[in-house]
Amino acid sequence: MLSDAELLAIFLRAGVKGKSAIGLAQELLSTFGSLRGLYAAPVEELQTVLGLGNAKIAQLKAVVELSKRYLLEGIQNRPYLECSDDIYKLLYQEMRDLDREVFKVIMLNGRNEVVSIVDAFQGTLTASAIYPREVVKLALRHSAAALVFAHNHPSGKAVPSDEDKRITRDLVFAARVMGMKVHDHVIIGNNEKFSFADAGLIDQYDAEFDRRSAE
Repeated sequence: MLSDAELLAIFLRAGVKGKSAIGLAQELLSTFGSLRGLYAAPVEELQTVLGLGNAKIAQLKAVVELSKRYLLEGIQNRPYLECSDDIYKLLYQEMRDLDREVFKVIMLNGRNEVVSIVDAFQGTLTASAIYPREVVKLALRHSAAALVFAHNHPSGKAVPSDEDKRITRDLVFAARVMGMKVHDHVIIGNNEKFSFADAGLIDQYDAEFDRRSAE
């Protein structure tokens, strides 16, 4: 199996004066810490590396985007299996290195197939203000029958805060009022996740909604 440096050297195809393609690849991995760090690096930082011109930077970013779309095709237009691992695999490469919280809404149709994924809110370093009314409006605009939510924790720790729990409960309630089901809310950290469904919290919020509705 080829090493990360060897695979990267194949992509680079050529090095620079006094440095082979494999040498340049090793320098890039050393500078940015890993392939993950290299993929997440902003264009401005990549432009400071000798031998990595605008064309190669554009190609590198295209490879990253293609990998995201490949993962998306793997889950779009097929039944959602209510598996948090599917959501994590789909989104973690894109979300784990963000320095701001991003809240995504995954829309499902009546057959529980993924039809759209939307960045609904972006926040600060530590929080993102989520408004259930806006989420419901977004879901109605896409004719969604069910929803899955996902957001990242820039700290890297996929541990739900009290606010995460409150907003998820409010989102479940708001969706139920409109006749929509929330399947899960997945928090993405640094190579870890937390699933509200796996933890039994989605069922808990659904049961609480049913109790309140019956009163």
